[in-house]
Amino acid sequence: MSRLWGRFADYIRETDKFLLSISLFASIYGAFIILSATHFTGSPRFFFVHLLGTGIGLGLAVIISTIAPYERLLRLWPLWAGIALLLVGLTFFIGYAPVGTDDKAWLRLPGNMSFQPSELLKIAFVITFAKHVGAVESKINTFRNLFLLCVHGAIPVVIIHIQGDDGTALVMAVMFVAMMFAAGVKMRYFAIFFGVLLASLPVIWFGLLDEMQKNRFLILFNPEADLYGRGWQQWRARLALANGGFWGQGYMKGEIVQSNQLPKGYNDFIFASAGEELGMLGLLAIILLLGAICVRLLITAHRAKDKAGAVICVGIFGMLAAQSILNIGMCISLLPVVGVTLPLFSAGGTSVMTTFMSIGLATNVYMHRSNRVMQLIDDM
Repeated sequence: MSRLWGRFADYIRETDKFLLSISLFASIYGAFIILSATHFTGSPRFFFVHLLGTGIGLGLAVIISTIAPYERLLRLWPLWAGIALLLVGLTFFIGYAPVGTDDKAWLRLPGNMSFQPSELLKIAFVITFAKHVGAVESKINTFRNLFLLCVHGAIPVVIIHIQGDDGTALVMAVMFVAMMFAAGVKMRYFAIFFGVLLASLPVIWFGLLDEMQKNRFLILFNPEADLYGRGWQQWRARLALANGGFWGQGYMKGEIVQSNQLPKGYNDFIFASAGEELGMLGLLAIILLLGAICVRLLITAHRAKDKAGAVICVGIFGMLAAQSILNIGMCISLLPVVGVTLPLFSAGGTSVMTTFMSIGLATNVYMHRSNRVMQLIDDM
């Protein structure tokens, strides 16, 4: 018993208590916003699923941060990539689209539960890309290595795009750019990349986007053109935010939220739900919590003992920052609706569970940020 207590004390001493505790607080805060946003249904199911995902995710975060140094986890990259790609591949054959979605990106689980494999693919992408960077670190700016890294980054983005989940594909694209920056790619290559991207916008607009995707952009410039159609979600979100003002209308007292007039108010538009009931103060708390997590990830990346560790943390930062900006942007009608959830706040057991898994991976980097490695594993 004393030995077990000693190992537990070692973990508490060495782990990133700030990152884990602030992530847990954010997730619990999100759970109670979900409870209010689904109060009109009379069922607390989403609330309990979110808490269950939080508990499982936190447990997995502890395991991932202590099971082995992240260098060993990177050596197993074929396992992580294989599992994630297999599960994503299954969605093309037995996947289903929950009510309110238009892409079959989920797998059914027993107990009327579901799982979104693309969330797991994000973590596998971070691991495999960090391993790739570590293998070519000294010669990363050669044409061959840059080309292969770009191919590596394109694979998950293209797969998820084909699946139909363009929001997640966009998040992975941002993760790729962030990890390339952390890997030490020279700035001139970023300038070339963004120059080519800018020049390709007409091709993307006329050749790749369908009418529905184009309309999601166009409605931003003239939201009154179709308030009861394409602009419905964002119009209701703006009204909810305006109703909340600075102090909010009160927990479980939002006029729009509690009358079920805000589509996906517990998921994609959870930010608007919080705004109506908790006001600007409640929204500021959300932004500060997510901002603190992102800043902590960047600090851990800076303190990492090698390039692979830095890439891991920056990749996770890119994932959370991109999701947060895209979600808040679409809630305030600055960005189009792309179906991206707000990390740790939107309803969804898969999302919160895999977010904690990624936090656990970053914690592993933190715990092994110097050559003095903890003895938790060796003592087992």
